[in-house]
Amino acid sequence: MPATFFRPSLYLLALTAFYSSSSVLHAHEDKHSEHDAHEEKSVEKIVVQATRSGRIADDQPVRVELINREEIQEKAAMRPGNISMLVAETGGVRMQTTSPALGSANIRLQGLYGRYTQLLSDGLPLYGNQSASIGLLQIPPTDLGRVEIIKGSASSLYGGSALGGVINLVSRRPKDEFEGEALVNFTTRDGQDFTTYMATPFSDSVSGSVTAGAHHQSEKDLDDDGWADLAGYERYTVRPRIFWEGDEGERLYFTTGYMTENRQGGTVSDATVGAGENAVSFIRGLESERIDSGLVFEKPLGDTLTLNSRFSAMSQEHTHQFGNELSGLESDQHESYLAETSLAGYTEKSDWLVGVAYQSNIYESDTFASFDYSYEVPGIFTQVDYQISDEFTTSASARLDDHSEYGTQFSPRVSFLYRPGDVTIRGSYGEGYFAPTPFVEEIEAAGLSRLLPVEGLKEEQAQTASLDITYRFDDIETSLTLFGSNVDNVTRLETVETSDGTPPTNVRLVNAEGESKIRGSEVLLRYYWEDLKLTASYLYLDATEEVPNASGRRELALTPQHSAGFVAMWEQHGKFMLGFEAYYTGVQRVDDNPYITHTKPYWHLGLLGQITRGRYSWFLNLENLLDVQQTDEHPLLLQSQAPSGRWTTDIWSRNDGFIANAGVRIKFGG
Repeated sequence: MPATFFRPSLYLLALTAFYSSSSVLHAHEDKHSEHDAHEEKSVEKIVVQATRSGRIADDQPVRVELINREEIQEKAAMRPGNISMLVAETGGVRMQTTSPALGSANIRLQGLYGRYTQLLSDGLPLYGNQSASIGLLQIPPTDLGRVEIIKGSASSLYGGSALGGVINLVSRRPKDEFEGEALVNFTTRDGQDFTTYMATPFSDSVSGSVTAGAHHQSEKDLDDDGWADLAGYERYTVRPRIFWEGDEGERLYFTTGYMTENRQGGTVSDATVGAGENAVSFIRGLESERIDSGLVFEKPLGDTLTLNSRFSAMSQEHTHQFGNELSGLESDQHESYLAETSLAGYTEKSDWLVGVAYQSNIYESDTFASFDYSYEVPGIFTQVDYQISDEFTTSASARLDDHSEYGTQFSPRVSFLYRPGDVTIRGSYGEGYFAPTPFVEEIEAAGLSRLLPVEGLKEEQAQTASLDITYRFDDIETSLTLFGSNVDNVTRLETVETSDGTPPTNVRLVNAEGESKIRGSEVLLRYYWEDLKLTASYLYLDATEEVPNASGRRELALTPQHSAGFVAMWEQHGKFMLGFEAYYTGVQRVDDNPYITHTKPYWHLGLLGQITRGRYSWFLNLENLLDVQQTDEHPLLLQSQAPSGRWTTDIWSRNDGFIANAGVRIKFGG
């Protein structure tokens, strides 16, 4: 990369991209002109790459997918309370419900387990080094400028928290004058959302923003089986941010956030689960309180070097309720800390980075102290990008962690970019690890009361590879991605059989034998015609694991082999927007479901309309037009409590039925 290009782009953009230690922010905002449709398409096609190299997307060997501000506004009109829909409708990304009682979910990238996905905010782990599933439902999208997604092992960049990939939520940056917006939303299921965002410059060098939200949802039992299909909640959030720019290129970013939520599901009114003498009420509740802070600082050292530092701290308290209000309470605290410093530099043909980091992840249970853990992970990392020619660039990164529980871990990654003309080819191979905790998906849903003490677990390890081919011609963009993963020592839940033949009431965590193997491909097609944008995608997954205690292989549970999507959006900025979306989910294998072994495929259809008049944008969104509900296929409730403590099957489809929401977004200032 020529030096005349790299230096200003790094200094101008580093704080606001994916990795604050040496990151890039696209200099263009999503500014659209009603009279210039061509300019609009050009902006949409520019994809921001956010890795430590300091390069923009088109020059970066590792592919990063972008959800831009325009798409965020569309999804915020569909679901203003959280980011689940925002990421769920991206190719290769699947939202998997982990708790049918509370509706919590995690993010699966290209078929890998959701616990392997690292969720970041401006490059900082403000939601924890290993984010809980409920966290996705507690983050409003109001102040997001874009979302950046890396699929495949990113352990060479972030250590054991990013074995399956990274999703980074990049905040909006204040402009040169005051601006703000407020959004009010109502749903047909008695849900309400109010969010607001304000940003302003305080001086030539200091600016700030604040976002806040209040959200409510009533419990809803849609099929009258006595179990809430929609959990009820009350949630309040606030997050201020401060930005400072010095006279000599220094930059400082600081944020702090507070969230409190009371969520409740399970049985409703006087309903019970079980039969006869074993019939009991089973209320599932969760009170959450989180506070976090993060800081990023960068300073140029001469003409070719930049010092970058970032720090974050998060503390979160939970009170869980599993059934009886007295005996079913579990209280705990999660804490995570990050301190990192790196030095970045460049030559005419290369960019390089070296750094040191310290991560800490702490869990303490007031109820089950035997599951407490404290992971301390110092590490060193490096990355080098080298431009061999105008068409070919390579990248190599590596990280060495000294994990307090799982010892020395080495995580390499190599990538290349080849761009002959209108075709862009990227290849990548990476290795990484994940430090197990007690909180696999089933335990998050059922609690720790039936889990035996954790003993003898090994770290989970994976090798991931991908080949991506993208072609752009005029108003058409196509891409084909081939990918594969091998995962060793997958942590899974195993039922502990009793010696006297009575029903088992305990489970334990073990490392699965053999490898989980995932092979797949993604196809994406975008077409722009005047004010119309059409997007079609298809994902194929061949994901298998060894059958426990037997020979042969089987499909990974809750992993559809075929899924596809189609979105049509007709929009004239400042006037109106009309959108249609259709998503197909194919057959899935299910575990521990007494009613079926494989699911039926289903479609999700939606319509979105918005009219803008001046500062007011009125929107109406219709979700799940076919009124798909899992309980139309089989009961959600089990006839008896599972050994883990669960009373429901897994969620493999939708359980909220048809739902409509409407509201208004009001812009002011600017």
